[in-house]
Amino acid sequence: MKANCWTGRNSVEVQDVPDPSILNSRDAIVKITSTAICGSDLHLLDGYVPTMQKGDIMGHEFMGEIVEVGSGITDGTLRVGDRVVVPFPIACGACASCRAELYSCCENTNPNAGISEKLFGHPTAGIYGYSHLTGGFAGGQAEYARVVLADTNALKIESDLTDEQVLFLSDILPTGYMGADMCDIQEGDVVAVWGAGPVGQFAMDSARVLGAEKVIAIDKETYRLDMAAAQGYTTINFEDTDVRSALLELTGGRGPDKCIDAVGLEATHGASHVNLYDRAKQAVRSETDRPHALRQAIMSCRSGGVVSVIGVYGGLIDKFPAGAWMNRSLTLRTGQCHVHKYMKPLLGLIEQGKIDPTRIITHRLPLTEAPTGYDLFKNKKDHCKKVVLTP
Repeated sequence: MKANCWTGRNSVEVQDVPDPSILNSRDAIVKITSTAICGSDLHLLDGYVPTMQKGDIMGHEFMGEIVEVGSGITDGTLRVGDRVVVPFPIACGACASCRAELYSCCENTNPNAGISEKLFGHPTAGIYGYSHLTGGFAGGQAEYARVVLADTNALKIESDLTDEQVLFLSDILPTGYMGADMCDIQEGDVVAVWGAGPVGQFAMDSARVLGAEKVIAIDKETYRLDMAAAQGYTTINFEDTDVRSALLELTGGRGPDKCIDAVGLEATHGASHVNLYDRAKQAVRSETDRPHALRQAIMSCRSGGVVSVIGVYGGLIDKFPAGAWMNRSLTLRTGQCHVHKYMKPLLGLIEQGKIDPTRIITHRLPLTEAPTGYDLFKNKKDHCKKVVLTP
């Protein structure tokens, strides 16, 4: 089959690879009908996530049709011909974390748990197409994929919604929603979102659905800010505006009630000297992550507010404002998304027309043009917001 493979830093290639097969009685094989390039994939492309190996199949946002099921899949769960969306974290459904709906912290699905334990203190769940740190599972930017423990890790789509309406249930829509959900939004809240990319856009939509009075988008790309403004959100361009000052002005001097970091480890800063400082430290690996957005969110949030972090961080950061966090009674909440928890409720919101996931799609390409898609997305060419690939 054809698959988009990591071939080295800043290099991907569509290659012929062996078809996947059933390895466990609860596995299923899915013929991919739609897959997407995620902002998190760029962290792999850029070499900031360790343990990638040449030939690893990329992609953790995918859906398709089941063409084979293992003998352990019982009747009434999944069958050949079912149309499914696959969540990016792999959950066992039975461990303490899964029972607590902390699916991305599953204790049983990462065969390389010892590696992640050394880096993070405890193991995390397996993730499709996201390095050997998270299990080395083949990803979904391919013609076929093996879905592990499929009866727990596949959402059956039984309506006539299109692929593009439901594909993002695999990751970015639940991630954006979880970012807003962790904010405990109350009536009248002002919510500021750092990053107006796909996840940031969905965090904004979710904040509005959950009752925010005002939503503020922070980014430097005008086409992203225009997309947010078209939805009625207030925008701040951090390249020409001091973010904290603008937020104070917009909130009567208090700061936003809730702040969402939808940027993560490759953040940039509007002040060139600050940006250069962290880029230099990251380049020589004296820190792995650039925490501009996180610092700014903590310093801008009103006292007693919530800072919700859904942007991906992978290692260590410098100059974390612990004093502001502690002395001003801020709550910091974060996590890789517990996708399984949110898929069905969000499917309902899509069916009701309360959220339109298709609004962020700007580019549709065949799988064979995946490298072009990565170039467009990484380098923000042609106002690229989100790339959907079709095998």
